[in-house]
Amino acid sequence: MTNWPDDNVILYDGVCVFCSRWVRFVATRDVNRKFRFTAIQSPYGTRLAQVIGINPADPDTNAVVHGGAVWFKSDAALTVLSQLPGWQWMMILFAVPRPLRDLVYSFIAHNRYRIFGRYDQCFVPDEDMRARVLE
Repeated sequence: MTNWPDDNVILYDGVCVFCSRWVRFVATRDVNRKFRFTAIQSPYGTRLAQVIGINPADPDTNAVVHGGAVWFKSDAALTVLSQLPGWQWMMILFAVPRPLRDLVYSFIAHNRYRIFGRYDQCFVPDEDMRARVLE
């Protein structure tokens, strides 16, 4: 990856109900306001996706830029969770082999619209969270 100017950015599918709930889950628990968020459908999110190799028209993973590296699939979720107060214990799940973790992740990702639904347009964050959204 070329140097991305921002760190601690979570890239997510803004029309995916599950993905949007994930962002709200993280934002609520991220009391230090470490993470910022960008929907893949936003201009910023589309550029980030293209740079890191995610197809913006058909995203198959969320991603997080953290510590100067890009994390995908289960690595992204565990990286974010392990940074949240009270959730550091999730680091133990890194001991589960990545192919197994990503198999579960990919199953959910490929079926996310059917299982959880889809918004007609990107979910709009509340006022407090809006300051943490990169567009």
